[in-house]
Amino acid sequence: MKRRDGADFIPGGIPGVIRIIERRPEPRSIDLTAGKAPDGVLQDSLGRRLHDLRISVTDRCNFRCTYCMPKDVFDRDHAYLPHADLLTFEEIARLARAFVAHGVEKIRLTGGEPLLRKDLERLIAMLAELRTPGGGPIDLTLTTNGSLLRKKAVALKAAGVTRITTSLDALDDTRFRAMNDVDFPVAAVLDGIDAAVEAGFGSVKVNMVVKRGVNDDQIEPMARHFRATPHVLRFIEFMDVGASNHWTSQEVVASADVARRIDRLFPIEPIDAHYVGEVAERWRYRDGQGEIGFISSVTQPFCGDCSRARISPEGRFYTCLFASGGTDLRDLLRSDADDSALARALGSVWQARADRYSERRGITNGDAQRKIEMSYIGG
Repeated sequence: MKRRDGADFIPGGIPGVIRIIERRPEPRSIDLTAGKAPDGVLQDSLGRRLHDLRISVTDRCNFRCTYCMPKDVFDRDHAYLPHADLLTFEEIARLARAFVAHGVEKIRLTGGEPLLRKDLERLIAMLAELRTPGGGPIDLTLTTNGSLLRKKAVALKAAGVTRITTSLDALDDTRFRAMNDVDFPVAAVLDGIDAAVEAGFGSVKVNMVVKRGVNDDQIEPMARHFRATPHVLRFIEFMDVGASNHWTSQEVVASADVARRIDRLFPIEPIDAHYVGEVAERWRYRDGQGEIGFISSVTQPFCGDCSRARISPEGRFYTCLFASGGTDLRDLLRSDADDSALARALGSVWQARADRYSERRGITNGDAQRKIEMSYIGG
C-alpha cells in the first residue's frame, strides 16, 4: 500500500495516549472587516480549497460506541446542549448558503446521530435547494449509525439526500452489540441498509472503525459480506479524537495491514479519487466485484489536501476534526449582521486556517490537550 505522497507506507512513530482537559473551548472572535467576498473558491494559508461542509445537527446519540461516546463519560448525568442553544434549521440553511458561495460543493449532515434531530427532513429540503456558483446541485449526504434508517430512508430520499453513509463495526452480533454498548443488533443495521436501497439509494457507504484486539478479526468477514454488492465498505483507523475514547497507538490497525489481509483473500488495486481532498483512498477488487476504501488519518495523514469545514450543533466553525477551538457564528447569525458580513467572517476564518494535526501527531503542544469530541462535531 502506498502513502498519498507516493512513498511506501512505513508504520511507526505513533504516540501513546492523548488526553484533553476540556470539551468545548471558548469560541474565537470574528473580524467582520476581513475576509473575501462571496465570489468563488477560497483557499487557506496552505493553499487548500474549501470544498466540503460537515454540519453536526445534534450532540446526542442513541449508541454508546466505545471509541466515540463511552458510557463511563456519556452517562445518564451527561449534560447535552439545551435545545435553545442549537442552531435553527433556518440558521443552518443561511450558513450553508454562505459556505456554498465560497465554493462548497458537498454538505454532510452528521452528529451525534443526526436522525435524532426532530423534523430533519425539513432542513434537508432547505439545503437541497442550494446551488453551486456554477448552477449545479449540492452533493447532500448524511452519516448515520443505521438504527433509524428503516423508518427514515424514504423520507430522506424524498427530501433530497443524495447519498448515505452508515457505521457497522462487526458482523458478529455479540461483538457489535458490545461495541455499540446498547445491545443493538447487527441485523437491524443491515435491514436499514436494505431500506436505503429500497428507497432509491443505489449504494451505501459502510464505515468500520477497526480496533486491534476488539474487532480486527471482523475485517475479512466484513469484506466477504459486502463484496459483490453495490455498497462501499471503508475501513477507518482508530483515531485519537477528543478525550473520551482512551486512545492508544497499540489499538491502531494500520490501513496498510488491512489492505494486505484483504488482498490475500481477494486481490485489490488502487483507483483514482473522485476529487482532490477526498477522505478515503479508493481501491477495487481486481475481478470487478466492488470497491473498498481506507481512511488512514493516523498512519497516512491527508492534511495536505484537506478541504473540510465543520459546524457544531450550536454554531461554532471548526477547521479541523482535531481542533482545540472554534469560531462562534451563532451570535453573528442572531445579530443584525447581513449576509455580506457573514461571508466575510467565513472567509477570514478559512483564509487563516493552517491546521495539520495528523501530520504533527505526537508533537507536544497545548492544542493537543484541548481537542473537541467526535460525538459533538461529527467524524
